[in-house]
Amino acid sequence: MDRILAGDCLEVLKTMNNHSIDLTVTSPPYDNLRKYASLAFDQFQVVAKELYRVSKPGAVVVWVVADATINGSETGTSFRQALYFKDIGFRLHDTMVYMAEKPPLTHNRYEQKFEYMFVLSKGKPKTFNGLKVPSKYAGKTKGMTFRHDRETLEPAHKKGPVQAYKLRGNVWQYNVGKHHSTKWDEAFKHPAIFPEKLAEDHILSWSNPGDTVLDPFLGSGTTGYVALKLGRKFIGIERELEYVKIAEARLNAVSSKT
Repeated sequence: MDRILAGDCLEVLKTMNNHSIDLTVTSPPYDNLRKYASLAFDQFQVVAKELYRVSKPGAVVVWVVADATINGSETGTSFRQALYFKDIGFRLHDTMVYMAEKPPLTHNRYEQKFEYMFVLSKGKPKTFNGLKVPSKYAGKTKGMTFRHDRETLEPAHKKGPVQAYKLRGNVWQYNVGKHHSTKWDEAFKHPAIFPEKLAEDHILSWSNPGDTVLDPFLGSGTTGYVALKLGRKFIGIERELEYVKIAEARLNAVSSKT
């Protein structure tokens, strides 16, 4: 099951079985931000429909994407894609943000520091292993208020000391770049890798050991590398042979240790 399929995902996805994937974690090429071809919207529609078909009921798709600025305006491609996913049956389960320090672009707007991570689900997610962080006020009794009827401010029902840990928020920040995104130097031959920790956090959150994880835009193999380390099965699709070789080396390195 752990394998890399070389080819264009628009065609390769069509060969995959219905309801065979538990989790997809991917970042497509978008808005001509890199030297390789971007995913046109009609091509995206094909991919989105195929992801819906191959996803099991309760499966999750994590779609990491951002927008280019063209002629002074952001494209809004990310929002068009998110809404189309909803149109074909996915739930927009969560709109998350991936923050990272990036080189300044010195234009007449605030510097770009984030990408969207749209968490889409085919029905109610079957798995949610919520990641937690230490509570700032652990052990203290802290009063909270909210508006039950959107008008009247009332105290929260729950009282007592704050728990030691709380559910993590949906804005995730990572260090990126050489020796931060990954220790695997060969991966940086790909121009748009995302951090291994990002893949790890989503794989832990939305899948369990033994589940099958897919990345239809595999690139340097980050999703697969992390999925195998975490005891998941994996399928990756990549059309550029240069990146297929890099990804294969990374996945083989994991397999040799397990």
